[in-house]
Amino acid sequence: MMTNRPRGTNDILPGDVEKWQFIEKTAREVCRRFNTAEVRTPIFEHTELFARGVGETTDIVEKEMYTFQDRGERSLTLRPEGTASAVRAFVESKLYAQPQQPTKLFYIGPMFRYERPQSGRYRQFHQFGVEVLGASDPSVDAEVIALAMTFFTELGLTGITLEINSVGSPASRSNYRDALRSHLEPVKAELCSDCQSRYDRNPMRILDCKVDKCKSLTQGAPEMLDHLTDEDRAHFQAVCRYLDSFGIPYTVNPRMVRGLDYYTQTAFEFIENGSTLSGGGRYNGLVEQLGGPEMPGIGFAVGIERALIALQNQQVELPIQKGIDVFFVALGEAAQTHCVQLLQEMRVAGIVADKDYLGKSMKAQMKAADRLSARQVVILGDDELAQGVANLKDMATGEQITVPLAELIEKVQSKK
Repeated sequence: MMTNRPRGTNDILPGDVEKWQFIEKTAREVCRRFNTAEVRTPIFEHTELFARGVGETTDIVEKEMYTFQDRGERSLTLRPEGTASAVRAFVESKLYAQPQQPTKLFYIGPMFRYERPQSGRYRQFHQFGVEVLGASDPSVDAEVIALAMTFFTELGLTGITLEINSVGSPASRSNYRDALRSHLEPVKAELCSDCQSRYDRNPMRILDCKVDKCKSLTQGAPEMLDHLTDEDRAHFQAVCRYLDSFGIPYTVNPRMVRGLDYYTQTAFEFIENGSTLSGGGRYNGLVEQLGGPEMPGIGFAVGIERALIALQNQQVELPIQKGIDVFFVALGEAAQTHCVQLLQEMRVAGIVADKDYLGKSMKAQMKAADRLSARQVVILGDDELAQGVANLKDMATGEQITVPLAELIEKVQSKK
């Protein structure tokens, strides 16, 4: 019996992988403009990193992590998100001691969550994320949001809407939690079992519940924006002013709390066609919580699969280069041997080249060149080889010329 890929995973095959490469290339180019450097972290980490960093009351930690025992005694977990790993690397490598701050990092890679697979949601999925550590200035919040919006624009996406909120500092949330519990106490028994558990541990997470009954019961609940400290309110207002100056439109969504415990102050989401394309926010206590100094941070992550769905929804044609520069059609044993040599010389010279390997007829080889969208075809037979020449055909115009073998590479390059 053939072994199939695990449920909730995908093979990214030729024809699709070029789209992924374009998205990754765009991410890297945009990050370079924003002076943001790449970091690559392990695919698995010690489980306590996510329990402490993401939050023990989150759905990720409680229900979705792929956790296993190492051959020793340690519990390891496939990373369910990228922020905790990036911050762990920042702390462990003492990047906070570098004189130039803040530290701006980005990552691209697979994440793993045990979820019910559906469109845009998989058990192995991929994210492009950005983390900026070491600055609490509200202009940094706006810059991180601007980086994400620039990325979407560079991909060719339109109609992306931005929703923002402030989830406050611990001081703000302490007052807000009391007000929220008081509001929900009369209907606590009607909440779903998860939200009844959240009521005592983290009542703000109730606002993020996807169960319709809980959504209805939390209508009219107090809003965090009404419980912010003066400092948190001033920070949020400054972020909004910077976004205004950048010309980035936004909507304040007072119910947004995000799904991770580490968020403080600014929280935001990018919405496309009613679905969340990207989300992020500030996490000022996470560095210290993971063993580093007291340093602020902010970041976001984009699901690459979701970006691909958005591109498909909007029928965006990605500028992906197709075809090859030249295809070799060899006729005769001596010509076949020499074509192998020419093929290698052209590839070393930076030319995208290929040939027939199955001994097909000239007609079949020309069809192969057409299927590969070859821009030029080199036709070489034993007779031409003896004369030291080859025929070079332009597949767009049909023009065919005879070229000395010594000049073939130069001629092909001039027509690329």
